[in-house]
Amino acid sequence: MTVLLIFLTACGTATAPIEFAPDGDIIQQAIRLQLSQRLNPLSQQLNTKHPQLEIGQINVKNIDSIVVSELPTYHLQGTYNLKLILPRQQVNQKNNQFEIYLQRQAEGKTWRLLSKDNKKASEELSWKSYLITAQE
Repeated sequence: MTVLLIFLTACGTATAPIEFAPDGDIIQQAIRLQLSQRLNPLSQQLNTKHPQLEIGQINVKNIDSIVVSELPTYHLQGTYNLKLILPRQQVNQKNNQFEIYLQRQAEGKTWRLLSKDNKKASEELSWKSYLITAQE
């Protein structure tokens, strides 16, 4: 009965349970995906190979839970260290800021990176969604 009560209470709120927030691997993959989305156009424009990325020392400083399209979504903010491996050099950056929205899918097995769609003219907030795939 208590579990049912908690479930019904959670359904009536506009937040997602923090205890189901993504783990470090998902956060790392989401940051990698977000960086790749930004670096790919630049690499194409410069006609260069996409740099190899190593992400570490992820420090989540703030986590908020919301519901987007009736699915639990987590807004995370924090810092991470980045190593860019280029053909002739390595670049190390420390304490890079990140802000990501991660959404657990209905079956609970996969996560999606959400980004606000600023191209929509309507007042209603819309989102773009990208599947986070396992690192190869």
